[in-house]
Amino acid sequence: MTLLPQPSIVTADLYDLHHERVEVIDLQFRSFGRPASFFGPCATLQVFEDHTPVLARLSTPGEGRILAVDAGGSLRVGVMGDRLAGIGAANGWRGVVIAGAIRDSLGINALDLGVRALGTTARRGWTPNPSAAGSTLRLGGANVREGDWLYADRDAVLVAREALPLP
Repeated sequence: MTLLPQPSIVTADLYDLHHERVEVIDLQFRSFGRPASFFGPCATLQVFEDHTPVLARLSTPGEGRILAVDAGGSLRVGVMGDRLAGIGAANGWRGVVIAGAIRDSLGINALDLGVRALGTTARRGWTPNPSAAGSTLRLGGANVREGDWLYADRDAVLVAREALPLP
């Protein structure tokens, strides 16, 4: 599924306009993927050092959503690589925000999928771990619920309970 391009956004401008309606995720994300900014409603997933739940979720229709992943902040094991990111992009996901690590960043950088993650590694997981889809996540002091709207650029990721009017 090919998504229509989005207008560029600046999270600082959105924050200034809507500071009473947004939360800032206080994590220092690194930026990957082609889009410099992206936004949309989110789906949530909690995992720990296991990429298979991420693969399962990105294998479903994304419909322009962003997958928010609480990977426990682990930088030891990547929970998404270029193959999974490519599956997500092909299935219409707009982006992925991961409180954890990715792998294969050069491959991800070639994709039309916005990705924010805490870091990178070469290591992948080999052991299945429990996961939870659709639960409320606590990321960098912000609550992220299924259906919330995420707004990301190279500076920050914002959370809003509903779509925000763009400047």
